[in-house]
Amino acid sequence: MTQEPQPQQPTLHHRARHETVVFSRLRGSQDRVADAITRFAGSMSFVYLHVGWFAVWIVLNAGLVGSALVFDDFPFGLLTMVVSLEAIFLSTFVMISQNREAARADVRASLDFETNLEAEILVRAIAKHVGVDMAAVNHAVRAEIDRAEQDLANRG
Repeated sequence: MTQEPQPQQPTLHHRARHETVVFSRLRGSQDRVADAITRFAGSMSFVYLHVGWFAVWIVLNAGLVGSALVFDDFPFGLLTMVVSLEAIFLSTFVMISQNREAARADVRASLDFETNLEAEILVRAIAKHVGVDMAAVNHAVRAEIDRAEQDLANRG
């Protein structure tokens, strides 16, 4: 007795990728530096360092440890300039990091789409194999989405 050949099922190659792995490949040394600076600038160590730095600067330039050490007379114009420059650079580093996080969100969304599409294809193949009426399923899903949206609209 000869066996009939089984119909060939489509082969789905599972290749789930993690956003961290994908994104780390896109990250250069300049991005790492910008992220490190942003991470440090957002820490309490940064705050403590600046409190100490400002205190020493003011004590020295107020003449509290001798007038020979004064290099920036009140109202501390040099300190103001240095702090302003620091603010410019820090805001730039923060924007660079925010842009990278936005790019990371795009990578995550793309990977989510790929995963969802693969799952949709697999579900449809399984449903077809077991005889599920996908039109009826889609109709039920649409009705449930409409009901959930109506519930949200009624609450708001």
